Amino acid sequence: MPLALRDLQAAFAAHLLGADRADLTAEVFGDTIPASARLRVYRHHVFESLGAALAATFPTVQALVGADFFRGLARAFVGQSPPDQPVLAEYGAGFPAFIAGHDAARELPYLADVGRLDWALNLAFHAPAGGRLAATDLAALSADRLPSLRLALAPGTALISSPYPLDRIWAASQPDAPAGTVDLDGGAHLLVLRRPDDAAFVALSAGEVAFVTGLADGLSLEEAACRADSGFNLSVAFARLLGLGALAASQ
Repeated sequence: MPLALRDLQAAFAAHLLGADRADLTAEVFGDTIPASARLRVYRHHVFESLGAALAATFPTVQALVGADFFRGLARAFVGQSPPDQPVLAEYGAGFPAFIAGHDAARELPYLADVGRLDWALNLAFHAPAGGRLAATDLAALSADRLPSLRLALAPGTALISSPYPLDRIWAASQPDAPAGTVDLDGGAHLLVLRRPDDAAFVALSAGEVAFVTGLADGLSLEEAACRADSGFNLSVAFARLLGLGALAASQ
């Protein structure tokens, strides 16, 4: 008896993720290729396609572990967390956490944070390019009003902090990087940004981190500056963020 459509869809989805369903073979028709072989080809194609999408989103992770190791990680992740929406650029949000809990990556404790950086760069790249606050937007404001402004971070802007030097790890993983090892001492605070044609990151000081975090929490410029250390210069930090296009235009 043929499977009902809902049961057929559920069986097919389960089969693609590795749960062999013998009852599916009766539902598959073709020429000289057996139904079981057709289903294996389809499953292989799905895993390869999703693995390729993850490799495109997490290029630094793949560069660090190699294509074969990454393929194994990706396959395990796909089997556990298949896409729930059709846009592959939006697939992989849970991959860094998956890496953090995967036994095979235990000897690379920084790898999950590298994945977080890759994901943030992916989100920044696909964020809207407009809506950035510019100096001209502030021309009509009096100087005494600036400290009370509440400004959000621009679309795609994110703060990534790690006990590992992600900026040095990222640089050493680029195709044109010189050979050598990376000193893993020292952490990093990176602000990921959308640029006109791509995404990038810059390193922040501890004071800038406290300031940016305060802005993200909805504080005014002055209130966010109070979170920073005594040597923090609000004017310099604000000008830097403005020049980087890290702040959203006021509504």
